[in-house]
Amino acid sequence: MSQAQLGADRRGAASVAAAGTYSPKPGAAPLRRMIGAQAALETRMLLRNGEQLLLTVVIPTLLLVLFSSADIIDTGPGKAVDFLAPGILALAVMSTAFTGQAIATGFERRYGVLKRLAASPLPRWGLMTAKTVSVLVTEILQVILLTAIAFALGWSPHGNPFAVLLLLVLGTAAFSGLGLLMAGTLKAEATLAAANLVFLLLLVGGGVIVPLDKFPAGVQDVLGLLPISALSDGLRAVLQHGAQMPWGDLGILAVWAVVGLGAAGRFFRWE
Repeated sequence: MSQAQLGADRRGAASVAAAGTYSPKPGAAPLRRMIGAQAALETRMLLRNGEQLLLTVVIPTLLLVLFSSADIIDTGPGKAVDFLAPGILALAVMSTAFTGQAIATGFERRYGVLKRLAASPLPRWGLMTAKTVSVLVTEILQVILLTAIAFALGWSPHGNPFAVLLLLVLGTAAFSGLGLLMAGTLKAEATLAAANLVFLLLLVGGGVIVPLDKFPAGVQDVLGLLPISALSDGLRAVLQHGAQMPWGDLGILAVWAVVGLGAAGRFFRWE
């Protein structure tokens, strides 16, 4: 091949490359697509995890059916399911946003998954956003399932739907912050033990299935400041008693959300 022909071939190759023959060019995907892909992966991993499904779906469902069908606890006047359904919805939010997220993130941190993801084109805040989206998708599925079961048991809710949505969003933010704070500061084994212990304690003492007025007066004041108590009481005030906007419970959840998310952002360690 002559030098003239070689030079012509090179110029032709350069013009073809400039015209975009080799597109799409290498590089990171758009941020929205990266967050969506990570959120879809997080959701699939959560739904495939048998232990997480037990915590987020099976336990709340069994509690709702058992305590609504059997006269085990005095829930006051009216049908037991009218008292229990709002508390079980609050429990579902806590199980996903706090307990499940804390355990999963804690072990991801231990095995170096978060460290490797932090080195990817997906920014760290994008990873947290994807985890939050995954939590919200799971909660939507929980709410649909538990609501259908509660209706089958004779539940008759009423009240302001916007207030319910606001309570669920603030509750998710509060529990997500606390879960990420625990996962980002404790060892994985300690997170596993602490998250499950907190779940059991708040199940009993958070107004989920046992009314807070069953506890001594001084204890009621303390328990009423917990996020699970504020969420269950707020949902109950709207769905059972028809309150328009439970500002006190919303305020407690907002404080927990700010404190939890702020502390998680300040003290979370990626490795």
